[in-house]
Amino acid sequence: MRYLRGTWMRGGTSKCWLFDAADLAGGDPDAVLAAAFGAGDPRQLDGVGGATSTTSKAALVQRSATPGIDVEYRFAQVGIGARRVEWGSNCGNCATAIGLYSLLTGLVPARPGHTTVRMRNINTGTLLAATVATPGGAVPESGAAVVPGASDGGVPVELAFLDPQGSTTGRLLPTGRAVDHLPVPATLVDAGAPAALVDADELSVDELIALRRKAAVLMGLSEQDDAIPKTGMVCPPRDDSHDLRIRMLSMLAPHPSVGLTSAVAIAAAAGVEGSVVHQALGGEVPRVLRLGTPAGVVAVRAEWEDGVLRAVRLDRAARRIAVAEISVPLALAS
Repeated sequence: MRYLRGTWMRGGTSKCWLFDAADLAGGDPDAVLAAAFGAGDPRQLDGVGGATSTTSKAALVQRSATPGIDVEYRFAQVGIGARRVEWGSNCGNCATAIGLYSLLTGLVPARPGHTTVRMRNINTGTLLAATVATPGGAVPESGAAVVPGASDGGVPVELAFLDPQGSTTGRLLPTGRAVDHLPVPATLVDAGAPAALVDADELSVDELIALRRKAAVLMGLSEQDDAIPKTGMVCPPRDDSHDLRIRMLSMLAPHPSVGLTSAVAIAAAAGVEGSVVHQALGGEVPRVLRLGTPAGVVAVRAEWEDGVLRAVRLDRAARRIAVAEISVPLALAS
């Protein structure tokens, strides 16, 4: 056996195993994580994975040597029923957890009042900032903040995506168009993560998967990467509790709420005149965009400056669940 120390965290509506990047250096992290999670089994029965797209996640975390950045991390979406790991995307909920983890482990020293952890996602280059209340320089272990899709409270964390547009493809609109036809009208946007947002009320999962493949080609991405582009439907609201109704896929399955990178992409597309999101809003973009998801309403705050998206902020919650030593079979981890 190989023994791997990890911290199990909930961030928002995801659960994520966080590891010291140095502990997986010099080997094959794909093989180690696949073995640790039991990725080859759809139930992930012989590992620590949660057998859903929102609970089969990991991140390799380290201090940053870059001025102005506290922490860097590589995000891993671990396969379910497939011994594979995808490194092409980011997860905002896991970034929420990494912000709190960095304070709990002393990677970043807590300051009196509030402490902001500035992070860089190595996968995409995305810059993020997680802010936690640290009264008297103490790091909270628990809290009462509840987010849609989670029934229990956690430590309040404000998560900000900084200058998020074009982080993967280099352009907010990778095709240069506000609307493409796949054949359903869609806006292909790169902010937070590449995303294909479809003007539709009811499409099957299979139809959305087919549209995702077409969008990947147009955006210069791999059709084989299930994590990106994020894909989903946007349409006008059914009542005044929200501004948009959305339904997103996560690893080719319906997301129970909305991934934060998808929420950032939707907020970015809302600011693009003529996009399917802008049209669904009737051309009026509120300062706080309320997204109606299957789990409830998620509020997103976008900050624009001279037509450039400078930041997208969301209120989240995080909690440390466990610190554990994971037994990884050497035969599977090599």
